[in-house]
Amino acid sequence: MKTLTIENLRVTIADQEIVRGLSLAVPRGEVHAIMGPNGSGKSTLAKVLAGHPDYQVTAGSVTMDGENLLELEPDERARKGIFLAFQYPSEVPGVTIANFLRAAVQSRLPEGEELEATDYYAKLYEKMELLGMDRAFTSRAVNEGFSGGEKKRTEILQLAMLEPKYAILDETDSGLDIDALKTVAHGVNSLRGPDIGILLITHYQRILNYIVPDDVHVMVQGRIVRSGGKELALELEERGYDWAREAAGEMALTR
Repeated sequence: MKTLTIENLRVTIADQEIVRGLSLAVPRGEVHAIMGPNGSGKSTLAKVLAGHPDYQVTAGSVTMDGENLLELEPDERARKGIFLAFQYPSEVPGVTIANFLRAAVQSRLPEGEELEATDYYAKLYEKMELLGMDRAFTSRAVNEGFSGGEKKRTEILQLAMLEPKYAILDETDSGLDIDALKTVAHGVNSLRGPDIGILLITHYQRILNYIVPDDVHVMVQGRIVRSGGKELALELEERGYDWAREAAGEMALTR
């Protein structure tokens, strides 16, 4: 099976361990949600998968369809099919969305193969229509002066254009009003299929009303303490994370 597989992963930054023996598998064709309180290591996990250099993997493995992901540089991971939608997307002044995405798509092509402009723009406008984005948007500099909703739609537009094997969405719902949330969720749902695995990281159950996951995992203190179906997200909404913190403490005592 084609799967993004994490086994007993341990990660530190500045000599502080953040991820503590985490194991998880996200097959292609499925959406898995990770929920957890602030400080549980969710965003650290996302950055490690993308190859952020500040984080040190001290134990465990990460494989993508059987290939060792940890041996690859961030750009190699991206070209091979890993995509990270950032919680706080950066501004890129002076670079238009159209040129930014064209360069990104071109980088995925085999060496010597040129991207046809007509094909590129046809696909770009198709994906923008799907996300409810005006075509004039492509002439704006990447994320410069964007609202929170515009930034997140731009991230999902990148996802739609690049068609990765695995997408990690780091709190894509943060800062969105209900209309922007529905638009982003519609875009993600339109991309679901057998060729992509999606890891959706969030604090809240709200987005899972619109992007229904195949599995939900609760992450506390750097490890997965419970997994289940979509009903687990509803339980978290009702009970909060205190019980999960207790479960994490019990797990730590048994190790």
